[in-house]
Amino acid sequence: MTREEKSQVIETLTAQLSENATIYLADISGLDAGTTSNLRRACFKAGVKLNVVKNTLLAKAMEASEKDFGELTEVLKGNTSLMVSEASNAPAKVIKEFRKKSDKPLLKGAFIEEAIYVGDDQLDALVDIKSREELIGEIIGLLQSPAKNVISALKSSGGTLAGIVKTLSEKEG
Repeated sequence: MTREEKSQVIETLTAQLSENATIYLADISGLDAGTTSNLRRACFKAGVKLNVVKNTLLAKAMEASEKDFGELTEVLKGNTSLMVSEASNAPAKVIKEFRKKSDKPLLKGAFIEEAIYVGDDQLDALVDIKSREELIGEIIGLLQSPAKNVISALKSSGGTLAGIVKTLSEKEG
């Protein structure tokens, strides 16, 4: 790879790191071609982009990025794959689901909305993170809940409420 090609790859990686708030680093070494292909298919279905990257180029891209990746640069040893997604828990779900069949991929670390997770032991915590859409859905559900309760109470006891209003209006008169 020429120096020019390397600088082009670093620019591409830097742009990818800057544009995405969810970045996972995984180790997929030891997977055969068929299994790797299955992993790529699973990533594609989940909306996750998977790229195998050179550690030195990724480290330079992390430095060039305006984000602070902290101790994530320390996990750049061995085989590294970059997993990028819109949903913060999608790559973790893909990894967990895929590991039901084999012991790989291993999670090296993740950068999610400025939070840094290092190590494979963080996988369960990352799977439990709710995506932005899930959080918005929960908030809307919570906001709608009191209104639904009031409306259903009014509908179910409509006759009773009308009787109470009529009694109150007669007492005032």
